[in-house]
Formats: sequence, C-alpha cells, structure tokens
Amino acid sequence: MSYRDALNIHELQAMAKRRLPNGVYGFVAGGVEDDHSLRNNRNVFERIRFRPRSPVDVSKRSQEVEIFGRKFACPFGVAPMGIAGMFQFDADLQLARAAARMQVPFTLSNMSTIPMETVAQSGGHARWLQAYMANNREQGAKFSQRASAAGYELLMITTDVPVQGNRENNFRNGFTLPLEIGPRLIFEGITHPRWSTTVFARTLMKYGVPRLENTDRADRPTILKQQEKDVRGRRDSVDWEFIRFMRDQWKKPLLVKGILHPADAELAVRYGLDGVIVSNHGGRQLDGSVSPIEVLPEIRAAVGKKLKLVMDSGIRRGTDIIKALALGADFILCGRAAMFGVAVGGADGAAHALQLLKAEVDRDLAQLGCPSIAELNLDFLDTRDLFYGHTWATESQAAKPLKAVV
Repeated sequence: MSYRDALNIHELQAMAKRRLPNGVYGFVAGGVEDDHSLRNNRNVFERIRFRPRSPVDVSKRSQEVEIFGRKFACPFGVAPMGIAGMFQFDADLQLARAAARMQVPFTLSNMSTIPMETVAQSGGHARWLQAYMANNREQGAKFSQRASAAGYELLMITTDVPVQGNRENNFRNGFTLPLEIGPRLIFEGITHPRWSTTVFARTLMKYGVPRLENTDRADRPTILKQQEKDVRGRRDSVDWEFIRFMRDQWKKPLLVKGILHPADAELAVRYGLDGVIVSNHGGRQLDGSVSPIEVLPEIRAAVGKKLKLVMDSGIRRGTDIIKALALGADFILCGRAAMFGVAVGGADGAAHALQLLKAEVDRDLAQLGCPSIAELNLDFLDTRDLFYGHTWATESQAAKPLKAVV
C-alpha cells in the first residue's frame, strides 16, 4: 500500500507502524509513563465543537499567513524532531524539501545527524532551528554564531526537557539513548528488512556511525553516547538569565519552546522574546501535564498581542489546526504528522501529509463559513465542555462579526 492511498494522517501513521521497527516507531509515536498526556492531547480536540456561520461567501477563502517576516501558504509548518534519520534516510533533508514544496517552514532540531549547514542549503524553505541547550554561555554563543552564519532565520530553545522523560515504551521496545545494539534491535532489523536496507544500512554506508552534527563541534557525540549529561553544563540548570544571554547573542526572532503557564509567557515578553511555543512536548515529558490547547486562551489573555504564540502537540486534522488558531494561536507546528509521511514516502510522503492537512483546512474553512485564517475567532467555537463555561474576553480573542453577516 502506497502513501498515496492514505486519506488522512491516521492512515499514514498505520503505514508507518508497519514499516518501522517497533522501537523506532515507539520512539516517535509513544508518550511517557501511562500516556495520560499523549491521550489528552487528542481528547481535548474532541471536546471543542464548531458553530458554523451560514450563508457566507467563502468562494475566495485563503489560508495564507504572515509571521516572523515571512508569508506562508498555510498556517502550519513542520515541528523539530530529533534523530529523524532513524525513520527515513536523510529525513531532515527530505522534510525540508517537502516544506519548501508546500511553502511552509521546516524546523531543524539540533539533535539531527545532518549538519545544519547542509540542511540550510537544501532548498527554499524557511530556515527555522530548534536547540536543546545546557546552561553554558560559551557553548550558547558558539551555537548562535554558527546558526546565524548558516543563514537560519529563527531560533527556538526547548526548555521543557531539563531531564529526559520516563519513556517506558522505549525501554520495553529496546530503544534507548544511548542506543544498545542487542538481540531485540537485531531481531527488529531482520523482521523489517526494508527499513534495515533503505534506512539503517544506507545511512551507515554514507555517513558511518550516525553523529549528532549540530552539537558542539569540539565534542560531537554519536547516538550511541549518553546525551543526558554535558561536560560543559546541564540542561536542568537553564533559567531565564541564560535565556536573557541568548537574547543578547541572537538578533533574529527568538522563541522558547515548552511553555504551558501564562506567567512564563509574561516573562518571555519581559525578556524581549519574539514568541513562545505552547507545547507539552507531544505528551513525551511530564505525564499528566495539561494539553497546550487547554491553556492557550489563558496565555493569550496574559500577553495580548505582545508575543507570537505558536502551538504544537496532538495535531492530526485540519479541524485541530483551526480550533487552535481560533483559540489564540498565531501558527501551528506539526511533528508526528510530517514524520509519519516521511517514514513511508520520503519527501513525497511528507508533502502528501502536509497536503492532506492543507486540504482539510481549506474545506473546513468553507464549511465553517470563514473566508480566511485572519477571521477565525472564538465565535466559531463552542468550548463549554473544555472550559466549563468560562468566557475569554480579551481584545485579541473577542468575537468579531464577519463582513458578510449583518
């Protein structure tokens, strides 16, 4: 069955599950501990319902958006995903090409096995970059200089992984960092020969043992080494003073990723950031954490228009994207959806995943009676089952009547 036969992201996920070894698939699709956060990320979308307007002229509808100085064809892009090369050969390059084709941004993770310079030169995509950082100013300054020289336009620092989450499914499947070449991994390779030959063996032949090419050049670790500790600093000591330092180093748009509390969004404003990514890491860090969409209106109310709000976690449908935008997000990032596509079809598969979401957003806007992304607001939603009747009445979220409605 080809990726072209997939009618939605759920079907692409089912294909990826068959194609990938259990450990590799579990790494991208799994959550943490009892998967409460993972399940809740999806469940909250079902508790938000639409209130369409009709009749409305939607014949000239548009989903173009402008953010951080760029115009994009869709209100969503590709989220950063570490060690993507385990899911498809040169996955980061293929995701970048797919994003360029769809005219949306691709965000490279510094946990990539391909140098950021190579990815930056691979196509006409917007060059967004995400990084896990230890509280080490020398290292942060060097990373900033390297990223700027490579032409990256935006930097997001992930702050919700002070320590690695307890991802028990990875241990059950024999997938750990450091990666251990044991009987289970060998068995998975034998029982998934297409992945073994087209991804793993091909990567070894071209690059040798995979290395994290976007960490400190002085000590590029292989994926077989422990990543939790860094001899030059630790992630669990990163604080707002380090973010202030990085703000001074990076003169282009700077965001922090992993914000779930309005007070932290307010601090982002105070420290001069350009935006935050409202995210619970796809339900992969703290089990039982709120879903980003549950706190999105509160965060928007706290910061108003002073900060761009980007949201990720749990996005599988165009309706999910529309709901998040109506609740206050400026832009959406999709990680797993794009990864399932690239895993089963390379750049073409990733583009197919993005096209599915784009087509759903277009169709949903029409059925909602909303001509453009800019006109989405709370008036299109019924959120009583999610917010228990609370009304969010900020200037940025207040219901605005459509021009076609008198």
